[in-house]
Amino acid sequence: MHTISRRGILGLGAGAAAAGLAGCGTVKSAHSPDAGGHGAGSGKHAGDGKNHPARPKARPIGDGSTSFTGAQPHQPARPEPLEPGQTPPQFVVFSWDGAGEVGNGLFPRFLDLAKEHGASMTFFLSGLYLLPESKKRLYNPPNNPRGASDIGYLTDAHVKATLANVRRAWLEGHEIGTHFNGHFCGGYGTVAHWTPRQWKSEIEQAKSFVKEWRTHTGWTDLPSLPFDYDKELTGGRTPCLLGQDNLLPTARELGWRYDASSPGGRQVWPSKRLGVWDLPLQQIPFPGHSFEVLSMDYNMLANQSVNSTNAPAHNYPGWRKQAAQAYISGFRRAYETNRAPFFIGNHFEQWNGGLYMDAVEEAFQHIAREKEKGADVRLVSFRQFADWLDVQKPEVLAGLRTLDVGQKPAGGWKGFLAKGGSGKGAA
Repeated sequence: MHTISRRGILGLGAGAAAAGLAGCGTVKSAHSPDAGGHGAGSGKHAGDGKNHPARPKARPIGDGSTSFTGAQPHQPARPEPLEPGQTPPQFVVFSWDGAGEVGNGLFPRFLDLAKEHGASMTFFLSGLYLLPESKKRLYNPPNNPRGASDIGYLTDAHVKATLANVRRAWLEGHEIGTHFNGHFCGGYGTVAHWTPRQWKSEIEQAKSFVKEWRTHTGWTDLPSLPFDYDKELTGGRTPCLLGQDNLLPTARELGWRYDASSPGGRQVWPSKRLGVWDLPLQQIPFPGHSFEVLSMDYNMLANQSVNSTNAPAHNYPGWRKQAAQAYISGFRRAYETNRAPFFIGNHFEQWNGGLYMDAVEEAFQHIAREKEKGADVRLVSFRQFADWLDVQKPEVLAGLRTLDVGQKPAGGWKGFLAKGGSGKGAA
């Protein structure tokens, strides 16, 4: 039930199983949850033989579900404004909706991949994934019965696995955002109809499930999450890309830096809405078709198998190649022209034999190789990208926004923005 794009038209997909829509999977990772990792640009493995600063002793917050452990490790250097005539970096953000861990090994698989290549990602955690089903009546969703959810509650084992992987993700430099809670995409209770006040209630509950998992579960033998979620949470993505208009006033009130919920964005430089960076999924080339597709696994699925999550297996190799090439084509179009940031959304799901996970890994490897060959490609989280945007001169960003999809700067980057102001694109 995610917003899909078919032949350039946005609509709602109706075929995915709601219980797994924003779900994830896990097996025990070979890496300790305490292991270090990479942030964007760090390029250092934990255990690489080099000296790493010792982490400060955790200082519990509240009931000890979360804790203060100092500055997040593996973060890039402080961003700097573009110099006049400088070519912008190519930013790429891989993000994950739900970020739960349900036994299929996908969360640690992509943590391992990010660590291998010095990348940061954004994990939009669904708050309910840290709430035991036995305590579901603690959740009071707007316009829905108490305890209701259109995604399934996790088993105790999977809640524990989710905690371990979220903890590891933060320690390895990744961002923990929110995918809210019950994932209501249709009917009377859909998030599309929620008011700003109802969004505030939903966010407060999502935060409470993260900040009070120890109280809700009674588990005392697990380590706390190593961050202050009130400070960590600076953005999210709504279920099905619905309801952004009424979310934004609340996001601004809460001091959020960005929102990634806008449906049907284009590969151009972003702007703010109500003081919040609007960082949407984007329309990208869809090989073999004249229309474009949104840069998310579910949208690939909706166009390939008409929402079926278990289509005939003989289709999988062709669809896998098509999905991977869509992501790669989107990356190339931005990198070779306007350098607009590239945003990719995913779910930890084995839809259609897991082909979308293989496709996004193939695209990630392709982009990482470009970075490792010397291209100024930065695999970052949404928050890290917002950090970069915030230090740029407004006139520089305004100039970058004059470049349309696939449009190169007239005369090349050296002349474009040469005086630190707006330039002109090539037709």
